[in-house]
Amino acid sequence: MADAKVIPFDDDRARGSVPRAGRRRAPGAGSGTGESPVRDVPAARDGRSRRGARPAAVPGQAPGAAQPEPGPGAGSGVGGWERKLAGGLAFLRRRVTGDYEVDEFGYDKELTDQVLMELLRPLYDKYFRVEVKGIENIPAEGGALVVANHSGTLPLDGLMLQVAVHDRHPAGRHLRLLAADLVFMLPVVNELARKAGHTLACAEDAERLLERGEVVGVMPEGFKGIGKPFGERYKLQRFGRGGFVSTALRAGVPIVPCSIVGAEEIYPMIGNAKTLARVLGLPYFPVTPTFPLLGPLGAVPLPTKWTIQFGEPIPTDGYPAEAAEDPMLMFNLTDQVREQIQHTLYKLLVQRRSVFF
Repeated sequence: MADAKVIPFDDDRARGSVPRAGRRRAPGAGSGTGESPVRDVPAARDGRSRRGARPAAVPGQAPGAAQPEPGPGAGSGVGGWERKLAGGLAFLRRRVTGDYEVDEFGYDKELTDQVLMELLRPLYDKYFRVEVKGIENIPAEGGALVVANHSGTLPLDGLMLQVAVHDRHPAGRHLRLLAADLVFMLPVVNELARKAGHTLACAEDAERLLERGEVVGVMPEGFKGIGKPFGERYKLQRFGRGGFVSTALRAGVPIVPCSIVGAEEIYPMIGNAKTLARVLGLPYFPVTPTFPLLGPLGAVPLPTKWTIQFGEPIPTDGYPAEAAEDPMLMFNLTDQVREQIQHTLYKLLVQRRSVFF
């Protein structure tokens, strides 16, 4: 497979959209309306009307009566499948020839939109039935830092958060998640994470993304949050040293607190095989009611009902440049974000009637 083109970081195209100019249009592709081009056909000798002329009367119907509307399936069928097939073949051709673009972090917008999101959407819509609130609190343009709680034994909450922003934001924004080192050490997972727009959880990468106007997601609890026992569910762990606040202050972007309810119960962690975790080089090895007792079947998450709520953004652009080096300010802002997320978690839990419905 040919190598993909790499967008220079300072190029306008690096804003996450794949330019259409110069691309070969898929055979049969129209203007995007789903309609076929229509030609004016001269009237035939058998009395059929021209375009725009009065249609012929239907036998048994009064002249001037309304004509029946085409059914809901009109216009679909073979033509629609042909267009889908042509689009799929055009996509495969671009992948094989390398006629697609990635940014300096490895983000592949076309693959994310057309493949990765499609694979995650059934889990999001049908399995976890995610409900999203406050999505309008993420700005329509410019950089923003989304800070969320982390839970669930496996990091499915980050993926569902990415789908929520991708599918529900009115401006169609994309969330660029900051991931732990372990993600980029795993084969296959490393490549998919890069393609989906994830990058290493370091201040330099986060600041560069924010300055170029991206929405960046971070879960400061890290492995302490995702690997905590079931008895401590929905109790936020320590938020590190507030490095995400310093990054937001330097970039001058708002911080958007985010609370996720439902992920804690997908894998109820009742134990941790620490010795096995050390042997495998993992931060923890979970023991749940179904895993490892049921083997691979125990890795299937429970179908809980999720709610993701984005809170009121906390502005940072009003602080002076040296504020990013003020430890007291960072501590106060970190505590403010943490308290807002925790308070929203408690509120959502009170409103929730059932874990599964």
